[in-house]
Amino acid sequence: MNAGTRLGLYGLGVVVAFGGAFGIAGATVPDSAAAAWTEGSELNEHVPENMESTSAAMNTVNGLALGADGFVLSPIGAPAVPGQPGKMSFQIQDAAGTAVTRYTTAHEKDLHLIVARSDGSEFRHVHPTLDQTTGTWSTPWEWTHAGNYRVFADFTPAGAEALTLTRTVEVAGDVAPVAQEPSRVDQVDGFSVSVDGELVAGTPSGLTISVARDGEPVTTVEPYLGAFGHLVALREGDLAYVHAHAEGQEPRAGDTAGPNIGFTAQAPTAGRYLLYLDFQVDGQVHTAQFVLDAAHGDITDSPSESHTEGN
Repeated sequence: MNAGTRLGLYGLGVVVAFGGAFGIAGATVPDSAAAAWTEGSELNEHVPENMESTSAAMNTVNGLALGADGFVLSPIGAPAVPGQPGKMSFQIQDAAGTAVTRYTTAHEKDLHLIVARSDGSEFRHVHPTLDQTTGTWSTPWEWTHAGNYRVFADFTPAGAEALTLTRTVEVAGDVAPVAQEPSRVDQVDGFSVSVDGELVAGTPSGLTISVARDGEPVTTVEPYLGAFGHLVALREGDLAYVHAHAEGQEPRAGDTAGPNIGFTAQAPTAGRYLLYLDFQVDGQVHTAQFVLDAAHGDITDSPSESHTEGN
């Protein structure tokens, strides 16, 4: 059955974080700095109205810390240089420093791991394995290029709300930054994937993704992790994350979709956004990348889902 617009796009939280790493170089924000950021919010009543609007927009981004709601993403263990096979490992710890071992499954997995280089040129969405005896998550890992990377962990602890926590990882070596220019079409693994629609800050924006192969529309996009497509949007500059919501219902077994897949995204601020779409055809997952600029708009009424506790 072709579900057409029946789509489940996986939404993550946008993340800005600074953290240490064990086994690799990393960065840590001092407690005093984090406290200063939090205390700054107390000045809102003394700033002009337009500044309050900007502050409200900043608070709509999700996952702005390595810790929130009493949970912390531990330092990340990973290979130190490109081309070195190894594993990426970490823990989710509670307020007592105990590794969490019980989670609520979301999109068929207990934890989704997103890794992106700071310039947006590298992106991976993987699902590590949990060691129940130690509470350590791990997955085989090898860096392809040096650079500064953001690691996002998206999960729901049992009995708690969904969280997106993050750490920054430095991979040693020469770095050649890649400039991201606006792009609405990507050629990936023989597919031509395009996005139509405009992002407007503070306003739900309808976007339509179209999938073609050999000049013909693809109508056999398959469910992947309980959805027809998983969209991650990162704001250029700080890699803040934007929620994307699917149009239609969650697909059933045997459903297919395409060539058009619709969803709604809301950019918290104007600026450039890096979009990554995971989609599955013939049992294989492919990732298409787009770059869109969000125009200025109403940023005062955006729903806040941010977690701003950090250390």
